[in-house]
Amino acid sequence: MSLLRVQTLSKEFGGVHAIEDLDFAVNPGTIHSIIGPNGAGKTTLFNLITGLYRPSSGRVLFDGADVTGVKPSRLAALGISRTFQNLQIFFNMTAIENVMVGHHLHLDHRFLPSLFRLPAVARADRALKERSAELMEFVGIGDCVGAEASELPYGALKRLEIARALAAKPRLLLLDEPAAGLNPTEARAIDAMIQKVAASGVTVVLVEHDMKMVMGISDHILVLDYGRKLAEGTPVEVRANPLVVEAYLGVGA
Repeated sequence: MSLLRVQTLSKEFGGVHAIEDLDFAVNPGTIHSIIGPNGAGKTTLFNLITGLYRPSSGRVLFDGADVTGVKPSRLAALGISRTFQNLQIFFNMTAIENVMVGHHLHLDHRFLPSLFRLPAVARADRALKERSAELMEFVGIGDCVGAEASELPYGALKRLEIARALAAKPRLLLLDEPAAGLNPTEARAIDAMIQKVAASGVTVVLVEHDMKMVMGISDHILVLDYGRKLAEGTPVEVRANPLVVEAYLGVGA
C-alpha cells in the first residue's frame, strides 16, 4: 500500500487553479521527486500535504487514513515532517538547541516533574541532547554541535533544518528545495545525505530545481505544469518525455 496518496486534489486562489485534479502516490522507502517550472504549484502541493492549506477539493491519504486538512501539529505526530524553501531556523538558539526543538513531540510534558527537576527529567534531557548530537553527525554537521545557529554557513543551516525535521522521527519527510543556494560541492553532499536518510527507512518527497540531483537520486518523478500532472515515471522515462522537454526548454529544443 502507498504511504502517501493524493486523489483529485485541487486548490484555487481567487479563481486561479494552483493545483488542479492531481493524482499520485508515493511508495514506502522511496525518494519521490516533484519538479516543474517556476509557478508549477510545487510548494502549494507541499502546503496542502502538510496541512498549511486546505484543498478546494480532493483528498490526501497517509498510510491509508484520510488526513485532508489535518493541522500540521497533528500530521507531525502521525509521522510527517518537512523543511521549507526559505530557512526556518531559530537564530537566537544554538545549533543543537534547534535540533532539540524537533524532539518536542516525544518529550514528557508533565508539569510537576519538570518543575521539580526530578532525576528522570534530567536523564531525559541528557538523552535528548545526545540524540540531537547524533542527528547532527548523521547529516554531516557534527562539528557544529557547540556552535550558535547564527554562526553557521548557509550550507550547514540547510542540514540543520533537516536534522531538526528528523528529530520528530518522521515516516515521511518532505524537503522543499534542499539544494537551493548551494554550490555544486555542497549540493552533491546533500545528494548523499538524502540517500542516507532514505536508506534509514524514511520515505522522502523532494521538490528541487537541481536536475542533476533529481535524476541521480530519485526512484520516481512527478512533473507539474501550472498545477496539473504533466508526466511521471522513472528518471529515464521523464528525461525522455517530449512534454517535459517542451515545458522546460521550449518547443524549439
